[in-house]
Amino acid sequence: MENKLVPIEISARHVHLSDVDLENLFGKDYQLRVDRKISQPGQFAAKEKVSIKTNNGELSVRVIGPTRDQTQVELAVTDCIKLGIKPEVRLSGDLVNTPGCILVGPKSEAILTQGVMVAQRHLHINPEQAEQYNLKNDDVICIKVGSSRKVIFHQVIVRCHSGVDELSFMIDTDEANAAGLIGGEQGEIIIR
Repeated sequence: MENKLVPIEISARHVHLSDVDLENLFGKDYQLRVDRKISQPGQFAAKEKVSIKTNNGELSVRVIGPTRDQTQVELAVTDCIKLGIKPEVRLSGDLVNTPGCILVGPKSEAILTQGVMVAQRHLHINPEQAEQYNLKNDDVICIKVGSSRKVIFHQVIVRCHSGVDELSFMIDTDEANAAGLIGGEQGEIIIR
C-alpha cells in the first residue's frame, strides 16, 4: 500500500458522563437521547448538554454517550484559557492529576475534582487495518495534511483495540483551525 490515507475528524468540546454524574445532573434513571451517531461504533452525540462552570466563566458542552466509568470533559486549549483551566493534554481515560470543574445540568451540579483534559491527537484504527498499515496500539506516528495550510501533525498516538474502531484521525477544533481543516479531508500517515 503506497499512500496510507486516513479520514480526518474534528472533535468539538464535549463531556462523557459517568452513571452517577448523569443521574445527579439529569435525575434518577435518566437515559441519554441520541441526537446523531458518531464515527466510533456504539457512541453518539446526545441531545443533552451541560455547562462547565469555573470562576472565569461558563461554556455549554454536548454530552457524548453512552456513559463511562469516569466523567471526562474534553476541551480545546482555547476553551481552557477562557475558563482559566490549565490545559492538560492526555489520552482518553488518563485523568489522574487533571484539573476539575463544576458541571451544571437541569437538576443539579456535579463537582469534579479531576477529569478536564485536552485530548491527545490520535488515530483510531481496527486490527485488520493496523496490520495493513504496519501499525500497532500505542505507536507514535505523524500525519500530513495537504490543506490550504499544509501541516504535519507529530505525536499522533495509534489507538487500536478490538475490531470496533473505525479508521479516523481525531484532532480538536484548535488543531483543525490552525491547519485550515473543516472536517472530511484526508491525511497521510508518515511513520517516523
